[in-house]
Amino acid sequence: MSATEQSSSATRASHVGLVVVGFFVLWQVMVMVAKPPEYLLPPPSAIFSEMASAPLWYMSNAMRTVGATLLGFSAALAVGCLAAVGIVYSRVLENTLYTLLIALNSVPKVALAPLFIIWMGTGLASKVAISFLIALFVIVVDTVLGLRSVDPDAVDLFRSLRGGRLQTLLWLRAPNALPHLFSGMKVAMSLALVGAIAGEFVASQAGLGYVILAAQGNFQTTRVFAAIVLLGILGTFLFYIVDLVERLVCPWHVSHRERHRGQP
Repeated sequence: MSATEQSSSATRASHVGLVVVGFFVLWQVMVMVAKPPEYLLPPPSAIFSEMASAPLWYMSNAMRTVGATLLGFSAALAVGCLAAVGIVYSRVLENTLYTLLIALNSVPKVALAPLFIIWMGTGLASKVAISFLIALFVIVVDTVLGLRSVDPDAVDLFRSLRGGRLQTLLWLRAPNALPHLFSGMKVAMSLALVGAIAGEFVASQAGLGYVILAAQGNFQTTRVFAAIVLLGILGTFLFYIVDLVERLVCPWHVSHRERHRGQP
């Protein structure tokens, strides 16, 4: 990463930090002025005090959720890319697999979560499966779009140079699909986190979803907010990890060149 890119990343990180700090300061001020009951809306100071009271417990549950999220996301990325290649190169798969994915995506995943619990139990596997299913569709759709959004003249040029399907895929379609793939990965990462939480809501003995559900049952609003704040922090961190990888892999893309120039 060049010095310019490092400076841009540092500036962006500082801006994100300022926005987060400003949000919590505004929240604290509004609570101090309005003075709602703490069981309805606790101040950030009480939320962070709750986190500090049991940091290892919160960290353990957070890592459980992150583990299921990353496993589900990784599986969705691998299967989704392979499925997208098959859909682009096979009319049969386009008419069958693509249609099946669209139908599955139309079904609320919360309705499917109890089935995964029945099939796989209440352990990690069911959460990973739900996370995988929720993240898969957007990976497939964006990758298919990227693989197909190739200049026909470039494809004809590859054919004239006797480039086979594999060469065309590796050296033309795949690089063209990378920006679309990373766009889908950013959305899929957030969806994978939602899937892990949905699985923990249905049946779990650990994870931030379990913390929220147990605290809600005992009317521990501060603990609920603590888990939600942690989820927001984790989701933001995972999103920017994908964004960082995209900037390392696709520095040539126009969106990154414009960003470094300071243009909107």
